[in-house]
Order: sequence, then structure tokens, then C-alpha cells
Amino acid sequence: MYYYPPQPPYLLVFFGLFAAFTCGLALTETLKTIVEKWQADGAENSDSRLLARKSTLPFIGVTLGSALFLCSGLGVFGFPPLLAYGIGLPITALTCWLVWSQLGSMLVYVENKGIKSLDLDSLN
Repeated sequence: MYYYPPQPPYLLVFFGLFAAFTCGLALTETLKTIVEKWQADGAENSDSRLLARKSTLPFIGVTLGSALFLCSGLGVFGFPPLLAYGIGLPITALTCWLVWSQLGSMLVYVENKGIKSLDLDSLN
């Protein structure tokens, strides 16, 4: 007794990947804009809550696109839809929460210590 989906969700896999990729590009550009503003004005003079709000929408798009990609990908490999979403959603939610908390802590760190504190080139 094997489960074979009558129509695997290939279109949802590609749509989820496309959504995650395009929202990731938007998030990248938003973060670049924040860093450029910090370099010009100084990170200590900025409001981190305002900067976090600017990056929230692209990050939510990345999260939803990744969730759709992972859940649909599991569906393509033969998982029943309920099991695919039961596995994919918690994994995506946990991973994205960890990334968001790390990004937030880095923004606070830079705001407190300045943009020069992240000189990663000197760690050779």
C-alpha cells in the first residue's frame, strides 16, 4: 500500500522557490541600504526598530516561499499532504525564527558597538 499522488505539486515547488528567491533579493537590497545608511550616519544614531520593520516584509516572503518549497518538495517525493505540511512547516518556522533572532542580535550589536566592530577581514 503505497501512496502515489495523482498530480505531484511541481508548480508549487517552483512558485515557492521563485518567491523565496525574489524576496531574498529584496531582503539583500534592504540590508545593503541599512548598512550604507549606517556607514554614512553612524549606527549609533539609528533606530533599530525602524530598520527591523523595513526588513520584516521581505523576510516574511522568504519564510513563506521556503515553507511552500519545502512542503511541496516533500509532496513531490510522495509524502501525503498532511504529513508534508506537518514536517515542513515546523522545520521552516524554527529555522526562520533562528535566522531572524540572529539577524536582530547582529543589528543590536552593530547599533551598540558601531559598524567598525564587524570588521571580518581582520580575522584572517
